[in-house]
Amino acid sequence: MQHPEAELVFAVERFIGERQLLLPNDTIVTAVSGGPDSTALLHVLHRLAPRYGWKLIAAHLNHQFRGAESEAEAELVASFASSLGVPCETGVADLPAWIRETGLNAQAAARDRRYAFLTEVAAKHGAERLALAHHADDQAETVLMRLVRGTGPSGLTGMPLTRRIGNLELVRPLLRIYKEELMGYCHEHSLPFAEDSSNRSRKYTRNRIRLDAMPALAGLNPQLPDALNRLADLMREEDDFLRQEAERARAALVTREDGGVAFSRNAFLALHVALQRRLIKLILNYVCGEPELADTADVSDYNRIERIREALAGERTPTLTIDLHGGFVFRRGYDRVWIGRRAACVGIVEGSEPAWLERDWLERGGFQWGDVLQGTVTARTNRDEASKDSSATEAFFDFDRLVFPLQIRFRRDGDRMDPLGLNGSKKVKDMFINKKIPLQARDRLPILEDAEGRILWIPGVGRSRHALLMDDTSRLLAVRIAPEAWKRLVSG
Repeated sequence: MQHPEAELVFAVERFIGERQLLLPNDTIVTAVSGGPDSTALLHVLHRLAPRYGWKLIAAHLNHQFRGAESEAEAELVASFASSLGVPCETGVADLPAWIRETGLNAQAAARDRRYAFLTEVAAKHGAERLALAHHADDQAETVLMRLVRGTGPSGLTGMPLTRRIGNLELVRPLLRIYKEELMGYCHEHSLPFAEDSSNRSRKYTRNRIRLDAMPALAGLNPQLPDALNRLADLMREEDDFLRQEAERARAALVTREDGGVAFSRNAFLALHVALQRRLIKLILNYVCGEPELADTADVSDYNRIERIREALAGERTPTLTIDLHGGFVFRRGYDRVWIGRRAACVGIVEGSEPAWLERDWLERGGFQWGDVLQGTVTARTNRDEASKDSSATEAFFDFDRLVFPLQIRFRRDGDRMDPLGLNGSKKVKDMFINKKIPLQARDRLPILEDAEGRILWIPGVGRSRHALLMDDTSRLLAVRIAPEAWKRLVSG
């Protein structure tokens, strides 16, 4: 909904009051870029300030991206603030140098430095609030951009009305006002503003959304910005409801145990699937210290959560271990589930239950499966240092030809293997018989399998023809079973 100019100040005032974005007698830092949006925001807050006892401070950071144009914008902001009698803090950041130093993209680097500067200004003046000039068109573009990139329900909430950084509350009083209204307001009051030339550059995703995608989609729905803003409003409330429900589920089901958290698989599976995903995300945030990814849900994040959820729901393997990135591990033992930090840098997993072996984990050195199996990844410096075949207690694989993640598991009915030297597959049951593996040992022997379900090696039985060492092999995975463990498995 757009407002006539005469009603714009009242609309902003009412929105601030309804959402309690600003309180009486607040000290407010207003970020002013020099563009029409932030110029209008400062002017509106200045008009309302006497009524509410607000103390305003304008703040502008020169990013030094556009040379003389950036200098002119800094001077314009300082002059405009002075004309209103509002103190103005200006800063300079060498963003090109910061980008070279950090490797961040231009927009991320600018955001980081800008917020650092604004929080410094707020601390200097003892400000409780930081007012930002994001408006309704910005919100619509944000929702569409996240949708195009790939997002979950949290991403569709758009930019939050408020966000806390330490003791500072970020607020967006213009999030219900459209760009056209702000431009009209500036013209009506003859407010000086600058047009940022970089806003016309299509090298930025947001600009392509604004300049190309939004106009094209408006041909299908002329009210597209309104529709996207309504979607953000609806999703914000539903996202908040799911967040609260996930917190309740965590409090009811999850307990702290052995340096991590534990919960009942059956109780978890009784939850709705949407709540299961939320609870996993909440647990990863709590245990692993992962940031809350409210603005995105990329493929890797989705896959990690789904993999854990499917591991909990799966019926084929009652016990298993999954390596999580950053030194954490997921363990399921029938009804008990535990997530926490691994005990050592080399992957140590229980030798009595199946385990998943991730590529990045193995690349850090290898794994140890209880006191039974050990795996090491090394550069192949001597072409004759490892046989292409295997012995009863040792096997070698071309690391870069393996399909990850690998799994250590026990035998299943119907298992087949593609043995080295045989053109075809063979029943594992028959291979056990041929190798005279004692009947009582067959359920205890570990089986190494790849992500495609192909058995790579069974100690004492044989290896497959997959991931053989070749002349161009540069890295090898050596997997060994401890001799004493082998004796124990086949004799006990």
